[in-house]
Amino acid sequence: MTERDDFLMERLRSGPVDRRATHPPQPEHKDQQTMPLPAYPPGRPRPTVTPAQPRPAGVAHHPAPTPRPAAPGPVAAPVRPRPSRGWRHLVLVATRGLVNLGPSAHERQEARFEAAVQAVLRGNYKVGVLGKGGVGKTTVAASVGSIFAELRRQDRVVAVDADTAFGRLASRIDPRTESSYWELAADKNLRSFADVRARVGTNAAGLYVLAGDPPAGRRRVLDPAIYREAALRLDRHFTISVVDCGSTMDAPVTQEALRDLDALIVVSSPWADGASAAAQTMEWLAEHGRTGLLRRSVVVLNDSDGHADKRTRAVLTRQFVDRGQKVVEVPFDPHLRPGGVIDVRREMAPATRRRFLEIAATVAEYFASRPDGARDRIPT
Repeated sequence: MTERDDFLMERLRSGPVDRRATHPPQPEHKDQQTMPLPAYPPGRPRPTVTPAQPRPAGVAHHPAPTPRPAAPGPVAAPVRPRPSRGWRHLVLVATRGLVNLGPSAHERQEARFEAAVQAVLRGNYKVGVLGKGGVGKTTVAASVGSIFAELRRQDRVVAVDADTAFGRLASRIDPRTESSYWELAADKNLRSFADVRARVGTNAAGLYVLAGDPPAGRRRVLDPAIYREAALRLDRHFTISVVDCGSTMDAPVTQEALRDLDALIVVSSPWADGASAAAQTMEWLAEHGRTGLLRRSVVVLNDSDGHADKRTRAVLTRQFVDRGQKVVEVPFDPHLRPGGVIDVRREMAPATRRRFLEIAATVAEYFASRPDGARDRIPT
């Protein structure tokens, strides 16, 4: 047998020939679509990549220093309020504004009181003024009402004479007032404020006044029904009513007025007899279930003649404070003595105005503390 025959026999014994083994292996391919790269945004230069430079051998790597944050700029100092009067204001004017000592303690106190008076109120509110004859009840009512009217120009404020003993409230606000309760209650054409305006007086501060029966002329008796009708008509147009009540708690009109009060001012002289009458008013409120109104009351010790004793005032103030009452002392002011029209802006002494600001601020805080729609009412 030849060598060729031997080779063929050996191949037959080893099985069929794998033809793939005679070719080098080929990589396996799948059908894939080549996706183009997203185009670079038009108008923006293509970034260039700078190849990193190799660091020479033996040179240590030092990271780049972190930049130090910028130092904060100077903080503007708060602007100090400027004084509006007194020697501090003179210094400010004389130095052309270079020396500003700021407002005095009294000016800062007045600013706080004014902010309280100007607080936002919703609805309408009533404050009553009580006190025996001769203690300055009507003066306090006109002064507090004028402060409210001056500082709350966005609202309308009216003072109401509910003193049946020939009240003189209009003479302290607008002596030219001709109409009174009866004309207001009888007018069937009160469709707008202009119609109501024709039935009330007003002063320079913007306080309106509904007069009672004038001392001269035919005497008409103010009764609770007339008061109620007039009050309902005023409520449609006025935010705040200051009611100058009678000098006795058992007067029918006074009791009718008490039904709708949100706050109360009890005026007393700075003497023992006046304080005793004020204390009796407080006791009457407690005995008749008006504890809510009692908590919203302020006692005013009014020095109407300039003869108040400092020690007596201090004793009376302490007695009311110990009973939980807010007390404000109003000093003697010659402007309030004659009984004419009260000017709280130009004629009233600054110290007196400050005390009336405090009274009005206290009343405004009582107004703000009343829940919407809530009022104490005396059972009928």
